[in-house]
Amino acid sequence: MRGSVYSKEIAALLRRLGGILSFVLKPIYKIYEAWLYSQIYLGPMPKHVAIIPDGNRRWAKNLGLEPVVGHSVGYEKLREVLGWLWDLNIKVVTLYAMSYENCIKRSIEERANIFKLISDGIDELLRGEIDKRRIRVKFFGRFELLPEELVDKIKKIEEYSSRYCDRYLNVAICYGGRQEIIDAVRRLAVDVEKGKVKSNEIYDNVFRRYLYTSHLCSDGLEEPDLVIRTSGELRISNFLLWQIAYSELYFCDVYWPEFRRIDLWRAIRSYQRRERRFGR
Repeated sequence: MRGSVYSKEIAALLRRLGGILSFVLKPIYKIYEAWLYSQIYLGPMPKHVAIIPDGNRRWAKNLGLEPVVGHSVGYEKLREVLGWLWDLNIKVVTLYAMSYENCIKRSIEERANIFKLISDGIDELLRGEIDKRRIRVKFFGRFELLPEELVDKIKKIEEYSSRYCDRYLNVAICYGGRQEIIDAVRRLAVDVEKGKVKSNEIYDNVFRRYLYTSHLCSDGLEEPDLVIRTSGELRISNFLLWQIAYSELYFCDVYWPEFRRIDLWRAIRSYQRRERRFGR
């Protein structure tokens, strides 16, 4: 018990010291930020950025806080990062909001908190951001694992935003790449049995139409050019296994709540310096 009290006091002290350090270094940071932006703003921007915003729980744990705090701070960071992306005129953003495994293995309390944050996010988008940015919103994943009221909200925002096509926001929730491919194969098999598709006609462009992200194909949109994962983990964790076959991957050491504008710009700079070969 005593150690726990000490750890919280140390965490509070570190936060105060971090605030002082940030204040002192702010002018230098701004200069670096401007220099970094000058390196990327004329370069080729990715049309589609996918994000795995990892590290909310570990960030909270390191500060002696509950996981729900990490998720709440992570949600606020997400709002901020989406603004940065849209200010760069990125057309499509895909977020890994919650994995299939999270939806079946995390505690009821933690899942309920995340579902509440997603519900609040939908309400916030409907209050103005969709119309302001002209965003089409699409959710995909195993909806049977979601509360009914959240599914209703998802349908509402998808229907309301379907009038727009300037920007696209895709949200993967209770999603798994393997599960997506299995579901696609099942739907395709049914159409083959019905004679709608011949087995010798099944190619990449046909199979894409059976994935959760089939709207990308129908709207003529690119699959992810750049995938960003935070927290220092070097894996993709069952995310968009089909869609990111030729995506550029960028792994960032910081936890998601600490993700900064310069981290995004570094990811884009890294993307711009690579030669995309698409398997050639």
